[in-house]
Amino acid sequence: MDLFNVYPLYDIEPVKAQGSYVWDATGQKYLDLYGGHAVISIGHTHPHYVQKLTEQLNKIGFYSNSVQIPIQTELAEKLGKLSGYEDYHLFLINSGAEANENALKLASFYNGRKKIIAFKKSFHGRTAGAVAATDNPAIAAPINPTDHVHFIPFNDVEALENAMSEEVCAIIVEGIQGVGGINVTSGEFLQKARELCDKFGSVLIVDSVQCGYGRSGKFFSHQHYDVQPDLITTAKGMGNGFPIGGLLIHPKFKAIHGMLGTTFGGNHLACAAGIAVLDVMKQENLVENAAVVGDYLMDNVKGLPGVKEVRGRGLMIGIETEEPVEVVRKKLLFEHHIFTGYAGKHTLRLLPSLALTKADVDIFLEAFSKIVKAENVGV
Repeated sequence: MDLFNVYPLYDIEPVKAQGSYVWDATGQKYLDLYGGHAVISIGHTHPHYVQKLTEQLNKIGFYSNSVQIPIQTELAEKLGKLSGYEDYHLFLINSGAEANENALKLASFYNGRKKIIAFKKSFHGRTAGAVAATDNPAIAAPINPTDHVHFIPFNDVEALENAMSEEVCAIIVEGIQGVGGINVTSGEFLQKARELCDKFGSVLIVDSVQCGYGRSGKFFSHQHYDVQPDLITTAKGMGNGFPIGGLLIHPKFKAIHGMLGTTFGGNHLACAAGIAVLDVMKQENLVENAAVVGDYLMDNVKGLPGVKEVRGRGLMIGIETEEPVEVVRKKLLFEHHIFTGYAGKHTLRLLPSLALTKADVDIFLEAFSKIVKAENVGV
């Protein structure tokens, strides 16, 4: 048996990692500015993280949600305090797609409706409900119903007002669009979404799977504005590499036994990982660091040759170039040994550890400047 070949792979095999760096099988060191799709939040193999998972594994690694698992309560309490959502409930799952899937389902349970408003360039996951709300028909199979989802332009207040009615179950929007190009949701738009959901009895879901957990310089990106969602989804950096996702639920939603469920969600190891991440974020002031270091990076990229626009908040950054960005990305990886991502043909996507330093940024800036200034790149 071989692997189902759905991933285009670089010929690089990481075998060791520490902080914001990884080493491949040949011993080559790389600066990691992508964190495996925004997953590495506190840095690779952080000592506290390794210690907590090791301790938990030596006690018990897993049992089902049919028994008492106090470590789940500890995670919920710490997450509530650090995020500012102490009065919300927490439902634990394994991934961002599952978080969005359960958010949509809970919204539909709440008001008995099924129409969803989503946005152009959105990405919410690849499972049935989440992929229906994702603006990419290529990843929605014929078995995935999409006729209940209405896509409108992102950040378009007028279009949102025209689309709303008492038939709308929920609005689902990313705090910052990741795959769509690092597009930041405006305060005016989010506030209007909140107002319209209150007016029509709809549910406001803010997808913070990629932009959440401190990446934007606030715990959640919508906290840059005075907006409180009904449901907040998170995953990615929540476990620093261990699969875990969460759904933060407003107290107006009432739990009924059996309405949601999961086998692996909230297992002992996942919760240990989640608690370790919160501990380190608090102790090392990583949310504040993301804001400061992110501003430093963006300020120094603006104005470089071929850079059309710099978007984002904190350490979720999109650098849009006038020419296709793939040449720049490959040169960063193979000539300067720096991992980055992309969002479309023209946007370099940076999603590093929140523990990134200005010294790490300087390494990137030197390499990036050298590449974009080189005449043969055409940027």
